[in-house]
Amino acid sequence: MDKRDPIPKHLLSGEPTGPDLGASEAQTRAPKEGVRVTLISGPRPEPSDEILALLRRKLRLASVIMIVGFSIYTALLLPFYEIHTNWSEVGSHAFVLAPLIVMAGVLWCRSRQSVIELRSVELFLFGFPTVFFAQGLYVYLFDYNLLLTQLSLGFQAIFIARSLILTWFALIVGYGMLIPNSPRRCAIVVGLLAVTPLSICGAAAIYGRLAENARTLVFLAEITIWLTTASAIAVYGCHRIEVLRQEASEARMLGQYQLKERLGVGGMGEVYLAEHLLLRRPCTIKLIRPERAGDRKNLLRFEREVQAMATLTNWHTVEIFDYGHADDGTFYYVMEYLPGLTLQQVIKRFGPVPPARAVYLIRQICRALHEAHSIGLIHRDIKPSNILVCARGGELDVAKLLDFGLVQGHGLGKDGEKVTQEGVITGTPAYMSPEQAAGATELEASSDVYSLGAVAYFLLTGCSPFIRNTTIQVLAAHLQEPVTPLVELRADVPSDLQDVVLRCLEKDPARRYKSAENLEQALSDCCCADQWSRQHAEEWWRVHREGHA
Repeated sequence: MDKRDPIPKHLLSGEPTGPDLGASEAQTRAPKEGVRVTLISGPRPEPSDEILALLRRKLRLASVIMIVGFSIYTALLLPFYEIHTNWSEVGSHAFVLAPLIVMAGVLWCRSRQSVIELRSVELFLFGFPTVFFAQGLYVYLFDYNLLLTQLSLGFQAIFIARSLILTWFALIVGYGMLIPNSPRRCAIVVGLLAVTPLSICGAAAIYGRLAENARTLVFLAEITIWLTTASAIAVYGCHRIEVLRQEASEARMLGQYQLKERLGVGGMGEVYLAEHLLLRRPCTIKLIRPERAGDRKNLLRFEREVQAMATLTNWHTVEIFDYGHADDGTFYYVMEYLPGLTLQQVIKRFGPVPPARAVYLIRQICRALHEAHSIGLIHRDIKPSNILVCARGGELDVAKLLDFGLVQGHGLGKDGEKVTQEGVITGTPAYMSPEQAAGATELEASSDVYSLGAVAYFLLTGCSPFIRNTTIQVLAAHLQEPVTPLVELRADVPSDLQDVVLRCLEKDPARRYKSAENLEQALSDCCCADQWSRQHAEEWWRVHREGHA
């Protein structure tokens, strides 16, 4: 993240938020001729967060397997201990199981640990059982001298070896398959694990003067074969898993960008959290796969979205950094990363906002729309999920307008071909203007004003202007039904603010504000316009950080 523009952690209550991808947002564009972005080959710097997250997940899985496996192992031996009244052995099993449960609790309860902490947990998870099994093997061979007894009774050395080495085999193979490592580090660890039982068995053979016994040699040979096999499987498995992980990392590369996490998906488009490899700057990438593009008009729409957004420079419009396409035809563009909450999420989690804050946020979007309208761009899909509240430049409650996927520039694409068919309704029904609901393709700025008024209505009341059972009923309501006054849903809405919102929601475009600039001026004249400040925003986020961190 850019050090000049820190994002407070409390702006997120979980995962980062990217641009919304509903049905309308999935419309995408064709790659621009001559723009070629090749995939980088060779070694790449690995994002440490990704490695830590993988190691944390694997250790969590290993801890669960350890606990379940050790519990089953103890349960199977319990009848033997009961017969021989050897309850001290049961206590030793409990002594191992309890710390494993504690370690599992640490891994599952804490969401972040350093690499040193995670490797320490790894050492404990596999080191503690190793010591326990080594102690048990020592007691079996030295204190009880059962090897000599069983061999003298005619037990097959091969079966004795296999029964003793089974737990070690599982421990070694489990380490290699579960824990992400370099093959070299894996080889060192599994080598130590394998040498431990082999050394104990060899020492027992020498101590008991059994080394010259043919059965003892068979026993040692069988132990060696099984431990060597386990080590080979572990190292090879670790190597193959690492290769596959590297290949997956390669597949997530787009030029200089490393795709890290998918934030959203629509009919054709996908949004990823990514990172520029050289700048180490997080960003958001929206892309479309060629196999999901459909016809040429979808590709044209995607290209036009990029071009339209790239021309906009207002602080309250999401910024485009780059765009291009990979060798496989995947078209993408790179946007600034905006950790925060959409207005949809704000209302869903915290309820309607104070009137002053609604004015504060809507005025910012008016500025973004004013720039877009001034160059002939109509957004056509303004809705709460396309407006994000974040922190930028040290300021809180910065509103950003996202996703120009349905932008209209005089109804034409770059080549003069109409991209939207007449009579086809595009957008989000709950926030459409009447003329957009009727299927008009040539929309004016007043259409966006209506949609922004519907967003303001949602911010103040917690619901859209018209809630009906079907989409057709919603569209019909936009065309014909009057809007319920805000004061009937919320008594503390100032009358002047209600008048502004209801004027935005007039059926006749001529009766609405002529431009977003006019709407912003009307909002600034409301009595509550100056009642929300930077200090109010900081206090709001501080309170909700304490309650929702």
